[in-house]
Amino acid sequence: MWGRTLIISGLLAAGLAITGTPAQAGPVFDRVKAQNNLRCGVGGSIPTFSRLDDKGEWSGLDVDYCRAVAAAVLGDPKRVSFVPLTLQQRFTALQSGEVDLLARDSVVNLTRDASLGVISVAANFHTGAGFIVRRDSKVTTIDDLKGATFCISQGNTALQNLADTMKSRGADYKVVQLERFQDTFRAFLSGRCDAAIAGAADLAGAQVTMAPNPADFVVLEQLMSNDPYSLYVARGDWEWFTVVRWVHNALVEAENRGINQANVREIAASSTDVTVRRMLGSDDNLGGLLGVQKDWVVKIVESVGNYGEIYDRHFGAKSLVKMPRGLNNVAAKGGLLYSPPFN
Repeated sequence: MWGRTLIISGLLAAGLAITGTPAQAGPVFDRVKAQNNLRCGVGGSIPTFSRLDDKGEWSGLDVDYCRAVAAAVLGDPKRVSFVPLTLQQRFTALQSGEVDLLARDSVVNLTRDASLGVISVAANFHTGAGFIVRRDSKVTTIDDLKGATFCISQGNTALQNLADTMKSRGADYKVVQLERFQDTFRAFLSGRCDAAIAGAADLAGAQVTMAPNPADFVVLEQLMSNDPYSLYVARGDWEWFTVVRWVHNALVEAENRGINQANVREIAASSTDVTVRRMLGSDDNLGGLLGVQKDWVVKIVESVGNYGEIYDRHFGAKSLVKMPRGLNNVAAKGGLLYSPPFN
């Protein structure tokens, strides 16, 4: 292992091309390629992350990640079967092999990584467990919610956050739990509870797309937790894990370097930057080390854009939500997103 690393590093330092030897694929990687299709587990109920519209079209940040992986591995972002999963179903479906990848706004925590037979791949969204309330309720902080009734989806880790938060305040509370997020949010809209709980980004998306009059509601600024959402894969196929992780890195690094959906082909053909040419497959063959095509990054960005374009489409300026980037910006602009080097 160390010898191979030193050889690769030496080739890079000497300015020599890496032709790359295709990675020995594991069982999931082999299955995806053999079936020429990626089975991607999504939520299907939160508009900004994943939703099937009336025309049968899927959209959302998680959906774009599924398409990005398909573009990298299969050369075609359309080679995806989206599998809607509830919070309670999601990890069982991944463990059993019902899906190859879970892109379902799922929080990273120690218990999941250590005991469920799955592993988080890359934190691709940062938010926290929060509350949405009616604006006329005059609720502005968690302290105003003592004795309240909360709507929350079954299997949501925010339930533990709520218990800890209310216990620390010596406050009583009640809970209404439903299986699907959209049902949970509709229960809140109908008045069954004083507040709905989910990731603050999830709530902001639901507010502008599901509430009859979004201005009647407000997502509290105060959060109960800091929650990175991650892509998940089943343990046991580390080649598959590595490919999915570097798809995320490619989306982030493309934004960092000003590579976008409109210019990626031109930059791949004309850039004189050695690192950019290596990343885009114009020189060397890093894709070969992953077991994918040389121009895998070009196919990803051409299919779905860079991370910033994905964010803007579903959360930012081009969306109804118009949520500031905040922690979901690249590190150079004050966020938490950055990629290890492409070498």
